[in-house]
Formats: sequence, C-alpha cells, structure tokens
Amino acid sequence: MALLPLLFSSLLVVSLAEMSGKIGVNYGREGDNLPSPYESIQIMKSIKVGQIKLNDSNPEILTLLSGTKIHVAVTVPNDDIIQIGSNDSMAEQWVRNNILPHYPDTMIRFVLVGDRVVNSNMDVNGTMEQSLVPAMRGIKSALTAHGVKNVKVSTTLGMDVVQTRFPPSNSTFQSDISDSLMPKLLKFVNGTKSVVFVDVYPYFAWSANPTNISLDFALFGGNITHTDPGSGLVYTNLLDQMLDSVTFAIEKLGFRNIRLAISRTGWPTAGDIDQVGANIYNAATYNRNLIRKMTSKQPLGSPKSPGLIIPTFISSLYDENRKIGPETERHWGMLHTNGTPVYEIDLTGNRKISEYKPLPPAVNNVPYKGKLWCEVAPWVNEMSLPAALSNVCSIDNETCAALAPGKDCYEPVSVVWHASYAFSSYWAKFRSQGAICSFNGLARETTVDPTGRGRCNFPSVTV
Repeated sequence: MALLPLLFSSLLVVSLAEMSGKIGVNYGREGDNLPSPYESIQIMKSIKVGQIKLNDSNPEILTLLSGTKIHVAVTVPNDDIIQIGSNDSMAEQWVRNNILPHYPDTMIRFVLVGDRVVNSNMDVNGTMEQSLVPAMRGIKSALTAHGVKNVKVSTTLGMDVVQTRFPPSNSTFQSDISDSLMPKLLKFVNGTKSVVFVDVYPYFAWSANPTNISLDFALFGGNITHTDPGSGLVYTNLLDQMLDSVTFAIEKLGFRNIRLAISRTGWPTAGDIDQVGANIYNAATYNRNLIRKMTSKQPLGSPKSPGLIIPTFISSLYDENRKIGPETERHWGMLHTNGTPVYEIDLTGNRKISEYKPLPPAVNNVPYKGKLWCEVAPWVNEMSLPAALSNVCSIDNETCAALAPGKDCYEPVSVVWHASYAFSSYWAKFRSQGAICSFNGLARETTVDPTGRGRCNFPSVTV
C-alpha cells in the first residue's frame, strides 16, 4: 500500500507532462462571424493545437473532439457555482450532464470551476467566493464517484488576487482573501494534486507602465535582466516575474509544492489609439517566444520553480468581435475569422524565429500624446444609435446639454452627429473613472476633431 501515493504522484507528473508539452489555446466564441465548431476543430487540428480551453462545456464541441488527441479544459459557469456549492446533488448532476457523456472518448483533463470569481466585480456580496471551494469539492467528489480519476479540478484566478507583485519575493495575496478563501482553495488544490490556473498578461503590466518596464523584457527579448533583491533570483522576462509573484504568495500561506498553469496569456494585435503597443509585431513576437519557452525539450519553468512544466493556453484562437470593453478585447486572436493566420505561428515550437517572414513594423510602441475624441464608428448601423444616445444622455443633465434645440451642437439634426457628441462628452467626463470609448462597439477613438470649424465644441480628452 505504501507504493500507492508514489504511483499516484508519478501518474500526475506524466499527465501534466502530456498536457503541457503541447501549447493550448482558448477557444472563445464571442463573435458573430466565426467558423462553425466543426470547421474550428479541423483548423485547430491542422495547426497542431495540443490543448483547448473552453469557457463552458459545450456538448457539440466536446462531441466533435471525441477521438482526437486534443486535451480539453472545460469550465463550470460562474452562475452555477452557488447552486453547486450548496448542494452535492447539483454537482453530481453537472458531472453527469457535462462530463460523463463525453469522457473518456473526449480527452477532458481539467474542470475549471468558475472564471476569475475571486475579487470579481460580479460577486458583489461575496456569495460566489464563499461557494467556490465547496463547489470544487462537490465536482471532484462526483468525478471520483464515477471512477473519473485523471480529470483535475481547479479554478481560474486573475493577477488581481496578488496585492504586491514586484519584486516577486515581496508578493502577497489581497488582504481580504489571504486569511479566508485562499488557504481553503490552496488546501483543496494541494490535497487533490491539482494545479492553480492563473491569467498572466504581461501586456497589461507593461502597457500600464511602459516608461519603467522595458518592452524587450515583456516580449522575452532577453536583453534585460532584473534581480529580485529579496530572493536573489534573476529574471529575463516579465512573465516569469508575474508567475513567481503568485508562487511566492502561495508559499507565504504555507504551501510549497503547488504547481501553476497559465489559463490565458497573449498579446493584442490592435487596440484604441491610447492603447500602447497593441500591434501585430509585438503579438507575434510575444507568442512565438512564449511557445519557444514552453515547448522546450528540457522544461524551463521559472526562476522560482526551475525545470517544471507549465501548462499554457494562449488567448486566443480567433478575434472575437462581440467582446465588450476597449478595442484590444476584440483583437487577441492568432487567426482571422476565416481561419487564416493574423501572423505566422508554429504551435509546436519547432520553427526557428529566424525562419518566419518579416512582420509589419510596430508604429505605436510609444504612448500617444495629444487630444482624443470619441465618435460613432463608421461601420455602425444607424438603427442601433437612438437607444445608446438616449441611455448616455440620461446619465445627467450636462452630458448632452449642448444638443438641445437652439444650442451650439443641435445642428446638424442627425443621430450620428448627436450620438458622436454624446459619446465624446460622456467619455471626456467619466474617463478618469474608467469609462472607455466603446459604447458596446458603437464608438471609436479619433485624433481628428469631429466638429470641424463649426461653433460646436466637442469635448475631448488629453493623454
């Protein structure tokens, strides 16, 4: 009997090695112009995707993946967590409905309970956080009861769970979760020999502070190093720093052998005018170097965890035009919606960097300085504007005051003109509070004053 723990540990290492030796992708479907699931899986097979992470457990996709060698991570929706966490029969039902019809023919390897639940804005009263670990236990118990032994249960965390990231050795979890939720979550992960999934985006860390963080460091250029004064560890890239900040925070709670997986990482190929560095050159450079690192025949790990394999899922397969938020949100894809590559990429890691064709030069690696306005995007259907205009103008009495009859910006009487003014006015007023020039995809930033030489003065922002 004493050999069983050692055997189980060995099987876990083999399972993780099988998964993480092949680069994974996030197969998101927030677009109205994407190839069908059948076409998408054929595309993924052709480009040698080794793993797929789904934001749900779509039965059509799981059925289509049957018989392939692609490993799969499925996700329990956030909306189901409270119910599953409070009732073991609901966990049993979820496993029966979403896993058993497909396993083992479809190579499901991870069930991720929730997506960035911890510190989530969606979880206003903390109920979801309180239900997270019980839900994970319930799913794991249901899997075990049905003899499913090699499917690990975890959850996805964002980097915002870490309070202090730099230097990594100083990192801690946010104070509101470090004494309550995280010890319970880590105890479960440790006890079940699972891994912690973390979204790790060097792009966001760099773009928030491009003056003090080197772009070369963020893109794995290898020309910059940073030494952690606390640990003495030497870092050659930003991703390793971010990963190790999570590992150090975990160790401070008493867990020294917990492994990490990267649930999402990547670099956007386009963005708003004020989103520095979002371009094809940087995206291709980042993902090519990431793949080279993660597919190394001798696992590199990180300075804190050398030699360990890190399962990695690139975000994302496609550009997704229905994602909300800044323009970058819709431009993380490695592929266009017709399945052709946005840039050349080899997911196996066999292709040398020197063998790729030249990339279009990066033109926005320095933050834009000047005035910006927000206007209706030229591709928008005018029928969608009245409701948005009414919503923006109802915020307060000042945002659209200049659009009243007889006021400076009333004419021309056009829904596009009025909406552009309203969007620009609202954005200028509330940008400091996090407002973005998007309005559910109806607007875009511009450096050209929409007012021309008329008496109407569109509000602007200065960056």
